[in-house]
Amino acid sequence: MEGLALIISIIALIFAVLAYQKVGGLGDKKKQSEFLSQIGDAIVTATAALREKTADALEKLETNLRNTEIPKKETKKNE
Repeated sequence: MEGLALIISIIALIFAVLAYQKVGGLGDKKKQSEFLSQIGDAIVTATAALREKTADALEKLETNLRNTEIPKKETKKNE
């Protein structure tokens, strides 16, 4: 009886391997991995660009705030 169960399990394993290869196997996984790597690289590039734009905007905001604070302080001193 154990022999029959072993033979049936081996046949099931063979069918599973054939089905896996038919659906794409490891080749499909490699394609998906490459695609996801490209998406990851694009996200890193976009993040870097947004970081630079944010830094520039904050720098401009800081400059504008400092320029508006200086005349207010000078006006208070003159009074």
